[in-house]
Amino acid sequence: MPPASNPLVLVVVAVVVLSAAAVFGSGGKSLTLTLERASHNGLEMSELRDRDRLRHGRILQQQPTGVLDFPVEGTYDPFLVGLYFTRVKLGTPPKEFYVQIDTGSDVLWVSCNSCNGCPTSSGLQIPLEFFDPSSSSTASLISCSDRRCALGEQSSDSFCSNKNQCGYTFQYGDGSGASGFYSSDLMYFDTIVGNSLASNSSARIVFGCSTSQTGDLTKSDRAVDGIFGFGQQGFSVVSQLSSQGITPNVFSHCLKGENGGGGILVLGQIVEPNIVYTPLVPSQPHYNLNLQSIAVNGQILPIDPAVFQTSNNRGTIIDTGTTLAYLSEEAYDPFVNAITQMVSQSTRPLVSKGIQCYLTTFSASEIFPPVSLNFAGGASMLLKPEDYLLQQNSIGGAAVWCIGFQKIQGQGITILGDLVLKDKIVVYDLADQRIGWVNYDCSSSVNVSATTGNGKTEYVNTGQIDNSSSRLNYYELIPTVVLAFTFYVLSFCHFYIL
Repeated sequence: MPPASNPLVLVVVAVVVLSAAAVFGSGGKSLTLTLERASHNGLEMSELRDRDRLRHGRILQQQPTGVLDFPVEGTYDPFLVGLYFTRVKLGTPPKEFYVQIDTGSDVLWVSCNSCNGCPTSSGLQIPLEFFDPSSSSTASLISCSDRRCALGEQSSDSFCSNKNQCGYTFQYGDGSGASGFYSSDLMYFDTIVGNSLASNSSARIVFGCSTSQTGDLTKSDRAVDGIFGFGQQGFSVVSQLSSQGITPNVFSHCLKGENGGGGILVLGQIVEPNIVYTPLVPSQPHYNLNLQSIAVNGQILPIDPAVFQTSNNRGTIIDTGTTLAYLSEEAYDPFVNAITQMVSQSTRPLVSKGIQCYLTTFSASEIFPPVSLNFAGGASMLLKPEDYLLQQNSIGGAAVWCIGFQKIQGQGITILGDLVLKDKIVVYDLADQRIGWVNYDCSSSVNVSATTGNGKTEYVNTGQIDNSSSRLNYYELIPTVVLAFTFYVLSFCHFYIL
């Protein structure tokens, strides 16, 4: 983080707000939320790496009746560091909260009215709210005798206090933390019945009410109202809603890779014919995959496969909240050496702040080789140069491209963040315990699977729907884009939860 004495920097913050309505056949229901991305530019890659490193210390069926699908307009710029968040309505009367979307944790929690250390304003130019259980006519506290508290204890998401309250304490690697108690209340959303949109439908869920926050969570520069965990344990909202038959036990995303943001978030399954799947490593708290080898320009690198095997301090994790990508220590040097050797005739290699970079007058796609990450089951993730490089700056008309993969010193963890995952559909199929992906233009419409009343599965392209059709269970998305611009002080710490 830059020192507090740094001068103010004018940063344009683009907030893309998307409202999506899903329309499908008779009797179907769908949940609608809002996905937003706020971005701040002006950071060096070393700062992105340092912020990701903080985040890494915090790594903590019924037949579904509908899906949630959000098209997001906009592009991604590797020099913009952002935060994905959505809005949820909780309580009676409903109150709206901005919560960070986090695939590395399980619990939805928001700040409570009696919170110690919770920010009261946000540099993201969003209003911050506090949940007050006594002001909601439908709120009820979760006691220690509640079976749901015992469910949370199994995944270390809850504990029992001496006040007979089911509580939680989350401590993160950067010294920040959140603690509070669990409440059961209504979560509100829009429901589609036939071709009609019915607002303020609801489902009862369990979520956290934080009474204390410490460390970076107390800072207002990038503050939100809480965290929306998309993990796979029982306390996750994905698990809760799927068990009630409101959404399927699968979610998907597609992040657009140009000019700073946007994409698609789906509580449901995006379907494309070329998606390849690999099994999730069983009994892991995060989205761990079996990476088996790495190839540069078709040549398998000399890396012992044991380097990638999952254990207490090893493994490969897919995480959308990580800006860059990280290789285990034993894999990093062979990877960088192979890239350097292949481009040495067309570039001037240089090291900038410990990061391998290349000075060249050529475009990245002309001289840098393709990379393949090869997973169990024959699934390969194909990376273009822009998926593992970042353009740092220009010197005398030549571009400086730097390796976006970073080394995790003394650890065997590999983390695939947004740098790698952009321009791909990624499907988290929790029902079948697998993750799939395919390279994709994320500004295009997507196919979404839907189950009709007779149990037949149909596939519909969300951009080419015939609204008069009564045969299909289908989804129509209506985006709304809002741009917000603000002055911002470039002295903030990037907040991630893993």
